Amino acid sequence: MSSNMTSSADYKPPATAADAATTGSGNLATSNSSTMASQQQQQQQQPQIHNHLSSGAQAPHSPNLGARIASVMIMGLTGVISRTFLYGFNDIEVKGLDRFKQLLDGREDPERRERGLLTVSNHISVLDDPVVWGVLPLSYAFNPNNLRWTLAAHDICFANPTFSAFFTAGQVLPCHRLKHSQHGGLFQPALTQAIRLLSSQPFVQPGFSPSPLTSPVTSLPTPSAVDIPDPFTIGTLTYSTTGLDSHPSPSIYTRNRHSWVHVFPEGLVHQHPQVDLRYFKWGVARLILESEPAPDVVPMFIDGTQQVMNEERGFPRFLPRIGKKIRVAFGEVVDYEATFGDLRRRWRQEVERVRLEEEKAAIKSKELVEAKPKLLGDLPEALKYSEEAQQIRIECARRMREQVLKVRRELGGYDESDPTFAEASTWAPDRKVKAEKYKSRVDGSEINQD
Repeated sequence: MSSNMTSSADYKPPATAADAATTGSGNLATSNSSTMASQQQQQQQQPQIHNHLSSGAQAPHSPNLGARIASVMIMGLTGVISRTFLYGFNDIEVKGLDRFKQLLDGREDPERRERGLLTVSNHISVLDDPVVWGVLPLSYAFNPNNLRWTLAAHDICFANPTFSAFFTAGQVLPCHRLKHSQHGGLFQPALTQAIRLLSSQPFVQPGFSPSPLTSPVTSLPTPSAVDIPDPFTIGTLTYSTTGLDSHPSPSIYTRNRHSWVHVFPEGLVHQHPQVDLRYFKWGVARLILESEPAPDVVPMFIDGTQQVMNEERGFPRFLPRIGKKIRVAFGEVVDYEATFGDLRRRWRQEVERVRLEEEKAAIKSKELVEAKPKLLGDLPEALKYSEEAQQIRIECARRMREQVLKVRRELGGYDESDPTFAEASTWAPDRKVKAEKYKSRVDGSEINQD
């Protein structure tokens, strides 16, 4: 890594109310004895609740042996097949691999990791994942603890129990696409899982501390953040993406904290002739801004897999083509403070603003505070849809796209990116087109809406 670049390990987010609660004693002195007596009386009226909160339930370290074996076999064999395909049947060029391997080597022991790893790339083929990870030596393939988690279409990869079991063992999270499901969008459970996989435990959202379960917001001191049980640490081993389905929750396990997550923010396969990029969807901004602590961010660029599985390929459509030139480039770890630091501070300020507004509203209405703690990735409505929150996400996604374009530029051989491609409005869906597959009105690339 060059000397003028710093990783997010050097970035320390501003202190928040939750940070202060964690370091404080949690015992607030009262101004008079009557107030203290009132507090003690209310505490005595809810012993079962507080005993439950302080039960000291610990998150399990790892899944059971069968699940671990399945993951090792599926991840390992997939790595073998991917590497054999890349190096045995195609012409592969890789840039920055030694630097990236050095980064992975420093993360090999889950107990010593201090932050998550987020890799971000363009998406030009249905084979991008897992095939591109075949560039890693086979010594990495059979160690799922140090391999990527990613997101994939729920309606395809989790369409039945067999597929679901396979992709779950392959460290894939079920993501709903809005075209196919009402459960899709920016705030679905897969994004929450990804944020928590990148983060530390317990999953307390900075800026928010849960108030007592049955008291008005002003009557009792707020408990210390370290005493708050996360639902994933008290026996909830699964989560649902629809309210009806059930998936194992990887973020519950302590070995999965500070994991590696890879995303394709374009959200679909985009086969532009010059491998230009669409706008980045804003889910990537949530991973960058909401993960605690800030993750290391590595941009990547892929080229050539669009020739292996071109969207316009003919018979036999299901077979990948061979003998293609494939390029994979790993960028340096992004200087988090220089690239995203101001946006993270703006996000923290917005979190604090919303927290204060909720507190004032609770005091004014004299209503009981919501019992559920504000957990990492669990946003109140105001933080989902406020104008400031949306503008922060848009700008964060734009800057992340620039980091991927920087890797593309350094790799060489491409025209400069069209600046209009960075705007979501450029890629607004053409409502007049009813076909599932058609040529993009923007750049002529093949669009597959299936």
